Amino acid sequence: MIESSNPSLKKQSIALLFVFAICLSLPLYAQRGARGAGGGGSGRQHAPIDLTGYWVSVINEDWEFRMVTPDKGIYDTLNLSAEGRRVAGTWDPAKDEAAGEQCRAYGAANLMRLPGRLHITWENDTTLRIDVDAGTQTRLFRFTPAPPRGDASWQGDSRAQWQQPARGRGAGAGPPLGGSLMVTTDNLRAGYLRKNGVPYSANATLTEYFDRVTARNGDVLLVVTTIVNDPLNLRQPFIVSTQFKQQADASGWDPTPCSSTW
Repeated sequence: MIESSNPSLKKQSIALLFVFAICLSLPLYAQRGARGAGGGGSGRQHAPIDLTGYWVSVINEDWEFRMVTPDKGIYDTLNLSAEGRRVAGTWDPAKDEAAGEQCRAYGAANLMRLPGRLHITWENDTTLRIDVDAGTQTRLFRFTPAPPRGDASWQGDSRAQWQQPARGRGAGAGPPLGGSLMVTTDNLRAGYLRKNGVPYSANATLTEYFDRVTARNGDVLLVVTTIVNDPLNLRQPFIVSTQFKQQADASGWDPTPCSSTW
């Protein structure tokens, strides 16, 4: 079952969630500022953290945009350009379904925001694979310097590299602790940032940071920070942080096809 907040409780819990988000984000951004570009290696052999396993969405914000399909025209919290607003105003889910475009909201720029589960594995020593049950989508993060490029697709082409904190200074400084995964993605098909037709173009680029953290109650969380750049439809980068909780097994895993509506 997806962990989510009931909208009727949102006002009472918003202060708590705000504090939680700040406490969770500060150490991650502090670590990111200390990391070098190369990360000290690539692929499975040099992984500073283990991202494999099953993960389930934790819906602790934007409930009304993620758990249901917003009405047409609900995009005031986004900095859309004039073109972005124009395209959003043409949204017609029935036409998307008829054209075989029902996966527009399941592209890489929005897939992690959909409620559901992830299964992360190593496809080989240089490719990290993420299977997502929402839309039955698969993302491949390649650590090779020049990953193969094909036709534009919903998940695009993703290049990955490990980011590690800098070592301490002075004699006897130990190895870097922890780290995260940085992924850059392009070669995307045009899609939606929300299921109500908020667009990103085929020229959009995506930067993501995957961090593994342990909450005070012992839960292991995967925090995905997503930055979408699309000068055509966005007036500034779209930045969101999405959380998942680690599961012990595949309980609840339920691959479902793409749908323009829920």
